[in-house]
Amino acid sequence: MINRVKGTQDLLDLALFNYLGEKVKKQFEIYNFTEISTPILEPLDLYVRSLGEETDVIKKEMYLVKGDTKESGSSEEVICLRPEGTASTVRAFVENNIINTPWKVFSIGPMFRHERPQKGRYRQFHQINIEIIGSKAIEQDVQLIKMLDRLFFETLAIESYALLINFLGCIEDRKKFKLILSTFLESKIATICSTCKVRKDKNSMRIFDCKNDSCTALYQEAPAIVDCLCDGCKLEWQSILDNLEHLSVSYSIKKTLVRGLDYYSKTVFEFVSPDLGAQNAFCGGGRYDQLALEIGAKEDQPSVGAAIGIERLMLVLDAAKDRLLMPQKMPLYIIMPMAKEQHALALLLADELQAQKLCCDILLEDDSVKSKMRKANKMGAKFVIIVGEDEQRNRMVTLKNMITGSEEKIAQSTLVAYLK
Repeated sequence: MINRVKGTQDLLDLALFNYLGEKVKKQFEIYNFTEISTPILEPLDLYVRSLGEETDVIKKEMYLVKGDTKESGSSEEVICLRPEGTASTVRAFVENNIINTPWKVFSIGPMFRHERPQKGRYRQFHQINIEIIGSKAIEQDVQLIKMLDRLFFETLAIESYALLINFLGCIEDRKKFKLILSTFLESKIATICSTCKVRKDKNSMRIFDCKNDSCTALYQEAPAIVDCLCDGCKLEWQSILDNLEHLSVSYSIKKTLVRGLDYYSKTVFEFVSPDLGAQNAFCGGGRYDQLALEIGAKEDQPSVGAAIGIERLMLVLDAAKDRLLMPQKMPLYIIMPMAKEQHALALLLADELQAQKLCCDILLEDDSVKSKMRKANKMGAKFVIIVGEDEQRNRMVTLKNMITGSEEKIAQSTLVAYLK
């Protein structure tokens, strides 16, 4: 037997998955976002330049694909399966010369990372990406967070979650903070893990992404970047907090939240749930004011965005599915011909029902009546439409109610009207 690739999954019931997609689309349209789609294949260089060479995604989680030979030379272009959606969206913005800003878009699709599979984490997973490209107004960050909070609390009725938020400041703020952080880490060098020792010298703020319990506890004593903000960033940070409170969005400040990707600046946030275990974030995002320049734009395009992990969100919603107003399946009508001589009539009856938008199936296998009834029951049929020799001759059907068990004769010509 050939099994599926490790870290992937077969989605055999898409009801909740599709429900989420529909709810998200309606919610984002209210806020004037447009849905787009970008390729799952992108140049590797797009992510090296945007995410940072020292990030875990680039160093050990990429799926590389043999690319076409570049027209300008003989070397091969290295392409990859996209690991996230923001860089792809910004690339699309730059390459397609989008002029009207802010460009407010969202996309839904699969991403790929070679990670260790665990609860809520897959090697092929699905994300909803939301981006506002070309706006330096810090109030955009607030409105994006409020839109997400409303989606989770009001639309999806999630009761147990929290919003964590931090502020990384501007480039100069981070330079100042890294010097202070470096001094702190030097004083703790004997107690931090080997990975953090490497990160200390290459990208010190990434030590806050460490999952080692002893490091995590130690970094609670580390200096906070919000204490190193310039006057302009202090005003923006306070504006975010004031406006979130003004819009009745509850939050907690987490001074170690840095979001792990190099393109983030200023605002960073996560929505987390206790129902997810150690990997408790189901939505995260922030501001990325220099990413467009890194990708090749002629001028800076300050932006903010977020990503929702669909599989993780489905886990959060799993216990509360009964509270969701998910669309009900159409009633199923099963046509049961008693012999092969009634197959042609069964096909005609099914075609008439389906033409009238009634959900219908036919049991065409040569099984016993008892076996067919059992199968119809398992399929969840509301009615079984029995067509035997007598029914065919008299242009009737026998209609069996699978809930009450009652039966009645109905003329074939009135069957659609009766069922409707």
